[in-house]
Amino acid sequence: MEFGVFILAQQRGYHQTSQQVINNAVEQTVIAEHAGFDTAWYAEHHFNNYSLCPSPLMMVAHCAGLTKRIRLGTAVCVLPLYNPARLLGEIGFADTVSNGRLDLGIGSGYQKFEFDRFGVDLDHSHALFAEFYDVLHAGMQQRIFSYSGEHLKMPPTAIAVRTVQKPMPPIWVTSGHGETLGRAIRDNHNLFVTALLNGLDAIKALRERLEAIAATEGRSIDDTRLGFLRCAYASDNDSEIQSYLDNARFQRRLSESLKFRRAQSDDGYLIKEEAGPNDMSLETMRKNLPVGSVNQVIDRMLEEISILKPTHIALQTQLGDFDQRTMLRQIELWGSRIIPAIRKELKSGRGKVASEAVSA
Repeated sequence: MEFGVFILAQQRGYHQTSQQVINNAVEQTVIAEHAGFDTAWYAEHHFNNYSLCPSPLMMVAHCAGLTKRIRLGTAVCVLPLYNPARLLGEIGFADTVSNGRLDLGIGSGYQKFEFDRFGVDLDHSHALFAEFYDVLHAGMQQRIFSYSGEHLKMPPTAIAVRTVQKPMPPIWVTSGHGETLGRAIRDNHNLFVTALLNGLDAIKALRERLEAIAATEGRSIDDTRLGFLRCAYASDNDSEIQSYLDNARFQRRLSESLKFRRAQSDDGYLIKEEAGPNDMSLETMRKNLPVGSVNQVIDRMLEEISILKPTHIALQTQLGDFDQRTMLRQIELWGSRIIPAIRKELKSGRGKVASEAVSA
């Protein structure tokens, strides 16, 4: 079982400067490596305070110089917003300067607000993604390649900076479309999935959906690496847990506002935090998520792992304006106690962890 930190780089208000947000993201990456995490993941969003990382590949390249071991991932590059030739060159560059530590997460995007400002029709996002998918495969595996699709056309082209990892870095695909996930399974790529802020029933439904998609490809989902994005927080301090949950709800409120075209802003930048039809109370979120004492979080994580059977857990660490020093301590706590206990129990084959294993 691998563990990563998922860094969204959010700005909840002008009391946070963009420099502070980005510096916090970098600091969390460095601490995550020291704590023993396997991967640091960076999101991509544009033009508002939902996420301040416009280029996860730039984050990878920067953090590569500050770290030595931890893998660095894009979660995800929104393919329809790129020029494919430039993207291929930057993938090769990021993998090179990180000495082959790049994990390449790709997706089709969902925020019309972003697409409009890039001059891309969101209705074409999945068709564009499919063609980008072809171009990435050809560009990373062939010395010289060409492509002619409905949306993308490239004459014979050579990419100067090749990836260190051969034939390409690990590919992680996220999508709401079963056809896209099926293609990733068929091509032996990895999937990045989430149950959002929902509980065990949603995780069970997610597992069943993935099993069905894999079955249509004549595969078992157990043969595919699954990355599971999850909000989780361990503490005996109730105010810390409440703050984490409040920031997780903030993240979800903004995401849904952007996805369902409800985003409102007084100044054209900061999105108003408004409850939507899927809004949850903090009490409901607390029941749904692995939050609570260290023992409670370990037990709940083991239960969720037993249902979904992921190979990678991506822990959401930078949400809203959660206190940075507290989050850095949380990352260290996962590295020193929670991750070792989960791995020990998974190795032993037991579904529940004994409290002695945690306190030892």
